[in-house]
Amino acid sequence: MQPAIFFTFFCLMVVVWGTDITSQGEEAKQPLIGTKYGKLQGKQLRVKGTDTAVNAFFGIPFAKPPIGALRFSPPEPPQPWNDVREATAYPPMCIQDLKFIDKHRELTQSEFPDLTISEDCLYLNIYTPAEVRKDDKLPVMVWIHGGGLVYGGASTFDGSALSAYENVIVVIIQYRLGTLGFFSTGDEHALGNWGFLDQVAALQWIQKNIEDFGGDPDSVTIFGESAGGASVSLLVLSPLSKGLFHKAISESGVSLFPGMFSTDEEMVVAVNKIANLTGCGLTDSAEIVNCMREKTEEEILHPFLNMGFELLPGVIDGVFLLKDPKEILAELGAHPVPYLIGVNNHETGWSMPIALNISETTLMEGFDREAVNIVTQMFGPLLSSISGFMPLLYEEYLSDIEDPYILRDTYFEMLSDYFFVFPAIQTANYHRDTGLPVYFYEFQHRASHFRDLRLDFVKADHQDEIAFIFGGPFLDHDINVLGTATDDEKDLCKTMMKYWANFARTGNPNGDGLAEWPVYDANEQYLMISLQQKIGKQLHHHRMAFWSKTVPEKINVISSQKKEHVEL
Repeated sequence: MQPAIFFTFFCLMVVVWGTDITSQGEEAKQPLIGTKYGKLQGKQLRVKGTDTAVNAFFGIPFAKPPIGALRFSPPEPPQPWNDVREATAYPPMCIQDLKFIDKHRELTQSEFPDLTISEDCLYLNIYTPAEVRKDDKLPVMVWIHGGGLVYGGASTFDGSALSAYENVIVVIIQYRLGTLGFFSTGDEHALGNWGFLDQVAALQWIQKNIEDFGGDPDSVTIFGESAGGASVSLLVLSPLSKGLFHKAISESGVSLFPGMFSTDEEMVVAVNKIANLTGCGLTDSAEIVNCMREKTEEEILHPFLNMGFELLPGVIDGVFLLKDPKEILAELGAHPVPYLIGVNNHETGWSMPIALNISETTLMEGFDREAVNIVTQMFGPLLSSISGFMPLLYEEYLSDIEDPYILRDTYFEMLSDYFFVFPAIQTANYHRDTGLPVYFYEFQHRASHFRDLRLDFVKADHQDEIAFIFGGPFLDHDINVLGTATDDEKDLCKTMMKYWANFARTGNPNGDGLAEWPVYDANEQYLMISLQQKIGKQLHHHRMAFWSKTVPEKINVISSQKKEHVEL
């Protein structure tokens, strides 16, 4: 990947506070900006295929470092600073096991900076068109990264191409992860949901400061993928985020994602496991929290290393979330904002199986019935909530299939439906019933970049759409996520950036030169996104009917049988 191009800075910057947020000199390449907390010195980036440069500001604190007494506490506003703060270096990511980042880099052959980790991690990165003025009030797009709430960071993404091509402000935020982000004792000593509260704090900071960057605080769109998409979906339901954003986009993740929230019993198990692993195996929750506040970052990270990729879910805390998400959705209690929701057509096709150490040989040779059972066991806790219904699922999806390749493909369709497609369809249906516009998509393109990296049967895997939304082929700095894209793929990038930015501007993705994207209404039309766009209707209708009708009926029967057994 070519490095960013920097020009010699040889003239004085002219900064007119309150009027122009960038310098006026033609060769000025070190943007200076004032916020309510202090001045920031950024850097200028080039973007391939356009003359529009982008001003980037990295590592902006939106909260105090959540350390010491602020560990396992809600975020607090940042401290102001007096001198000009350098905003040209990537901030550390929140505490996490870096092997997940390394695995992602290996699986996708992506290039991005080597980043450190720290508990002091509540920072955001901002990308703005270089010539933007404060009174331009550009749409603001706030990205929330995924990673199962246990890994990820702002600086593994680059918002420069999206900002340059679509004339929008892109903000990429970080939030506490794993134990530090979601540990909860279920009482006043540690309510939990710290990572979600960090997201709220970032949105509050944006409301107060984004005008200084040329953004419109009354036109903020939150968007994210996987756990980031689920975070977006939860922010749409949280009373704390009311008025902090105005449109929402969830990619391959919603609040109804299985295991996104823990029951009281599951929370007790998680608390005991983490407390024991950190050497705080006490019985009193106040003592556990105080003990864990005394631990070093390394000691807090220890549970990550022993738990592997295990989601530490959120809780219904009565603060960030008042009820189960499904209850809020059923009561039409979501914030009244336009919503864009979607999935990829092979969500569990590659990254998830490989991350769970399912061998390429097993995937290449297809599945017999024994392989199905072995793979199901490898998914372990991720399938715990439906473990009692696996025979029913096998009967619906896998009965009478003998061909090992069809069995493999259908098995992963079943998992994709469970984890991603059905929760997304449910969420779209609930929001549609509020009367506000909803748009739905299925991303279907397998990037040419993966030609030699994945087996031929894999289509559009989990996360594959992200590189197109962020204009991967046009990035010219430290990140390379699509290798050498074809001309058609570059056009697809421009199309997707345009759809997403149009939605951020108006709440409607449609615009000149784009294939029509119908509203998701009672007809359940959606857009099939690939090199050529097509309109689909009732995505996987028969399979969705199974999840919406047959499975609940079976659950009710089993619940009734258990109740009768208890009464006897």
